[in-house]
Amino acid sequence: MTLDDLDTPAVIIDLDVMDRNIRDMAEHCRKLGIPLRVHTKSHKIPEIAHRQIAAGAIGVACQKLGDAEVMVAAGIQDILIPYNIVGPRKTERLTRLAKRARMTVAVDSEATAQGISDQAAGDGCRVNVLIELDTGGRRCGVQAPEAALDLAKKIAAMPGLNFEGVMTYPSRPEARPFLAKTVELIRGAGIPVRTISGGGTGHESMAKELDLTETRSGSYVWEGLSRIGNSDHLHENRCPLRVLTTVVSVPTPDRAILDGGMKTFASYPPKPYGRIVEHPDARISGMSVEHGHLDTSACSHRFAVGERLSVIPLHQEMCLNLHNECYGYRKGDVEVIWPVAGMGRVK
Repeated sequence: MTLDDLDTPAVIIDLDVMDRNIRDMAEHCRKLGIPLRVHTKSHKIPEIAHRQIAAGAIGVACQKLGDAEVMVAAGIQDILIPYNIVGPRKTERLTRLAKRARMTVAVDSEATAQGISDQAAGDGCRVNVLIELDTGGRRCGVQAPEAALDLAKKIAAMPGLNFEGVMTYPSRPEARPFLAKTVELIRGAGIPVRTISGGGTGHESMAKELDLTETRSGSYVWEGLSRIGNSDHLHENRCPLRVLTTVVSVPTPDRAILDGGMKTFASYPPKPYGRIVEHPDARISGMSVEHGHLDTSACSHRFAVGERLSVIPLHQEMCLNLHNECYGYRKGDVEVIWPVAGMGRVK
């Protein structure tokens, strides 16, 4: 099978570029001396997670239980869920996983920790726990080192839980005083802090400078080692994921319509929504539900109905989550078809 045999729209992955991105990040972290935990929400595909672990990652991070269930079923044995697991429906699912793999979760309240403790103690298993610190991200997390110490003491006394340490996102210089004071207080109370976890693709060097014990990175699989600033940076030599599309209409000389819209790409600002690999001067200027609106006014190429174009979407992670399968290829030949096993698993 070649790319020419695929119906469109289809998510395609240049395996040579992806494999290089995985190797580059693993080597980057090895040189820094910071353990890498890979975030699977960027791809939701167990086969890619196994590739990352084989390259040197210590384990994975899954943002939701649904993703973790997919990874455990595929044999991944060390999983961090950096997310508050709340309610008996979720804690029961968590303890089922904890009987099959090493599970670590983040909490930022006694109520969340107590719910997990009650379930784990009742089910006869143990769950590792990190306290999330709000070091400026203004999302989840305790607000002061003293609050983290108080919560750590309570977690350490709860049955079914192993207090593991602390985590934050993203790793940045401003986090240093909060992290240092928190670790000092908890260790001073006689409670071991084994893990200090930071995160964010592009923040690996800062994680090392902050003396963290691991860094969580994910989007590098699709972006290489450089963060996306705008669509001009969506170059095919570092972005392996593309959407293969077909031109279905050329209503005017300066406009063409693709067979993929919001339900194919995700309507993610800012415009343009992606880069046309074959004709970078053409711009996806807008999207309706099932149509991509291509502005061809700056492009000398004359587009035709039936022409196939590959598009690097602005947000590869959100795009992939809309598709139930993708096609890995090398030099135009399809090598593998991967189900997007975690697609839509947001519970």
